[in-house]
Amino acid sequence: MKALMLALLASTALVAPAQATETPADTEATGNDFGVLVMAHGGKPDWEREVAAALAPLEAEQPFEIAWGMADAASLQAAVDKLEARGVDRIGVVRLFVSGESWYDRTRQILGLEPGAPAPPAPDPHAGHHGHGGGNGSHGGHSMEFWQLDADASFAISKDGLMDAPEMGQVLATRAEALATDPASESVLILAHGPADDDEDARWKAQLDERADLVRALGFRHVQVETLREDWPEKRKEAEARVRAYVEAAARDGGRAIVIPFRVQGFGPYEKVLAGLDYVSDGRGLVPHPAVAEWVRREAAALRAELAE
Repeated sequence: MKALMLALLASTALVAPAQATETPADTEATGNDFGVLVMAHGGKPDWEREVAAALAPLEAEQPFEIAWGMADAASLQAAVDKLEARGVDRIGVVRLFVSGESWYDRTRQILGLEPGAPAPPAPDPHAGHHGHGGGNGSHGGHSMEFWQLDADASFAISKDGLMDAPEMGQVLATRAEALATDPASESVLILAHGPADDDEDARWKAQLDERADLVRALGFRHVQVETLREDWPEKRKEAEARVRAYVEAAARDGGRAIVIPFRVQGFGPYEKVLAGLDYVSDGRGLVPHPAVAEWVRREAAALRAELAE
């Protein structure tokens, strides 16, 4: 754990020179600088408020915007417009998703980093700076428009997701330690959304299992990683059975289950899934925790270096 904290400090140091030598005013004056665009799934107002609060420290360090939704061209365009209006011409896109595979190719196409996205729709004079409209589906209350951005900036995009981030192991350990009363008799379930594809799901579990190592180091009786396969009914049915069986077994012989969601924010559908079972959880996802902003900061520093090459 000491090594991990040293690594977090080192990651913060990567961006310290930029903080010391540049300000938003400098950016606007030169018209030649770097900004950060974070893509976040978004959801209900409390979801977005909590994520925005977790990332707020980054706003003072360099030009910064959040694009809500899942690779939605309209949301991305609006965020890019704001950054370009501040003189930014190099943008690091950090995807605040659990899996680095989520919408990666689609996002590259929208950013123009690879072919595949159509031209923007005709401008709508009633819809903002670029005014692009036209529907392309929606998900969870957010549009999912798909077209190539109208932008002059150059882009670099992060490849990893939160489950690839060593920092998230510290988040899990913090959650587990706060909930524990007698680790030797307690079992910890780390529960994530999960994808449809079985091979991808196996990759999720392998990465999450690595993140769970700091929880195991706290001396719990057992630590298990599961994915619920939430959006695929047949696979979800099997996953729910495994999850409930694990929590039931953990409560036997004087034991107790601690459930930690590996989600960006909140407890998702897990309260309903676990209804009637004996377990403890604070319902918190990865935010609020300063390690989330630290990871975004580290990813942004790597993208800044990439765009400087």
